[in-house]
Amino acid sequence: MSDALDKAEAAVKEASVDTAAVQLAFAAMEVAKMAQQSVPAPACDHQHKQGRSTGEWLAIGCAVCVGSVGIAIGFIAFAIGGISVAILALVLRAMWRDFQKTH
Repeated sequence: MSDALDKAEAAVKEASVDTAAVQLAFAAMEVAKMAQQSVPAPACDHQHKQGRSTGEWLAIGCAVCVGSVGIAIGFIAFAIGGISVAILALVLRAMWRDFQKTH
């Protein structure tokens, strides 16, 4: 029976030591909370701009892609127009030479 009593006493001592450790941990957490609350946030006079969201960046990327394709098509149309003018000039020159030979 004394064996059981010794085990019970050891369990009570261990529980009291564990309880003290838990109480110390809770006290340390409370001190940390108070330290965080007592530190004032730095005050500044200027407004902070929020960064762009993912949707905004996707929209900007799509707009740039569409704009680039539009510019490329515009340059292709300009090149086709230039070639057409060059061909027209050659045809008109040939016609003018033929007209000059007959008269």
